[in-house]
Amino acid sequence: MFIIYFFEKLKSYIFAFQNFKRTYNYIFSKMTKADIVNEIARNTGIDKTTVLTTVEAFMDAVKGSLEREDNVYLRGFGSFVVKKRAQKTARNISKNTTIIIPEHNIPAFKPAKTFTIAVKK
Repeated sequence: MFIIYFFEKLKSYIFAFQNFKRTYNYIFSKMTKADIVNEIARNTGIDKTTVLTTVEAFMDAVKGSLEREDNVYLRGFGSFVVKKRAQKTARNISKNTTIIIPEHNIPAFKPAKTFTIAVKK
């Protein structure tokens, strides 16, 4: 009797742990490019190599556009924009010197309003 009770309890703990692990991974995990490719391939039925080349082509197009300082606007998703940082002076504390950081561009992403509302839910 005790052994049966013990194994039933153990089985319920293992099940609870597996559900917790699945929930933990869902909440706190990061999605990689491979995960995106797998998700698109599973949802559309297109093979992974085609999806991978499409995703990489999209990323190259966005990167190339931002290198030319052209912004990318995707309605309902967001905007990839180039922000200009002005020249500024900074201090090197270890050498006690002042350095000048030149003006430079940085990429930024601004999500669309519908995107932010969907994430907040």
